[in-house]
Amino acid sequence: MQRSRGFTLIELMITVAIIAILAAIAIPSYSEYVRRGRITEAVSALAGMRVKMEQFFQDNRTYAGACAGGTVAPAPDNTTNFVYTCPTLGASTYTITATGQGGLAGYAYSIDQNNTRSTVMTAPSTWPSSATCWVLKKDGSC
Repeated sequence: MQRSRGFTLIELMITVAIIAILAAIAIPSYSEYVRRGRITEAVSALAGMRVKMEQFFQDNRTYAGACAGGTVAPAPDNTTNFVYTCPTLGASTYTITATGQGGLAGYAYSIDQNNTRSTVMTAPSTWPSSATCWVLKKDGSC
């Protein structure tokens, strides 16, 4: 009597089902991991810009004129994930904003002269906003 070797159809179907379940769990987790990694680009650029703005203020006694090329505090270069702007520049106030684009559309982080860090999330982001910190995780933690 000769035995046949190989896998039955049911064994292959069970294996494919197990792989599909594992992929359904792993892919969303990995996507969130990558998103959180890209957010650090914005918050580190804003933190570095804050230091440059204070240096500009010490040299000029005003924030007006900062965020321009050729100064101590030029605006950070735009990246594939974020666009950096200085929408508010006054004698004693400033706001620097990093607005997400591409896969991070709907994410916006900002910092001002008092080191107030805020997060504004709009659609398609489902993360919560915060007026007092930079939201770094989907659960709203800072």
